Amino acid sequence: MATRILRTSHGTNRAAFNASDWALFLSLSGIWGASFLFMAIGLDSFHPGVVTMLRVGFGAATLALIPRARRTPVDRDDWAAIAVLAVTWVAIPFTIFPLAQQWIDSAVAGMLNGATPLFTAVVASVMLRALPGRRQIVGLVVGFVGVVAIALPSAGGDVTAAVGVILVVVATVCYAFAANIMAPLQHKYGALPVMFRVQWVALLLAAPFGLFGLGTSQFSWGSLAAVLAVGVLGTGIAFVLMGKLVGSVGSTRAVFVTYLIPVVALVLGVALRNETVAAPAIAGVGLVIAGALLASRREI
Repeated sequence: MATRILRTSHGTNRAAFNASDWALFLSLSGIWGASFLFMAIGLDSFHPGVVTMLRVGFGAATLALIPRARRTPVDRDDWAAIAVLAVTWVAIPFTIFPLAQQWIDSAVAGMLNGATPLFTAVVASVMLRALPGRRQIVGLVVGFVGVVAIALPSAGGDVTAAVGVILVVVATVCYAFAANIMAPLQHKYGALPVMFRVQWVALLLAAPFGLFGLGTSQFSWGSLAAVLAVGVLGTGIAFVLMGKLVGSVGSTRAVFVTYLIPVVALVLGVALRNETVAAPAIAGVGLVIAGALLASRREI
């Protein structure tokens, strides 16, 4: 009997996506793409520190409901890496994005976040001390031109907007380091046990800034619902769905979900927040996606 599971020596499923795979893929794109909109709504009433604290808290609580996340043991020797992940994957970028979105639109933040695979490739080359191949170099150059095209219309507005753009770029660089640190831990334990511990450590780190921000925040049900959504869905359930997608189609193809996130963020920001996006920025999204696709391909 023919089987759908066709794998390479690297463990990547090469068969066509089935309906379930597409449902997971599109759900993840929607959840993570909408996270920037939810954070913008949260900032309507909450201090950035409160948005971060609630987001991480709701996400950690969601993962705590999954027995495998709680019960899978992690070696003591790996806790240092988990602590670094808590800083680079959660505490710093999750704090930076709400701060940046005080000065730039959610659509711009989401589009800049699309550069994460490019920075990940650069960091991987530095950590492995191996220069990328020619095709990958071309992809990185094209992608970074796209990042510039996205950033310039906002950064050229005023100083605060420029600061917002810089903060988002710093956050994506943090994600790049985290992705390279996460890879061996995910291979050893799976994503959920690692992210469960990472998020609880990050909650401890984010709590002081969040408690400080309570004094300048106002309560609103809309902002609370938005932060609840980005916490439960984007910081909790999405990792469960990503684990299922990786198990079905392989990590190489699952990561392509990253390329749809800026598109979703752009559409939602324009449609629901009346945000204005410059034409060069829209073209930049295409360049970032094209560059990331080239950079992710194996050299012949």
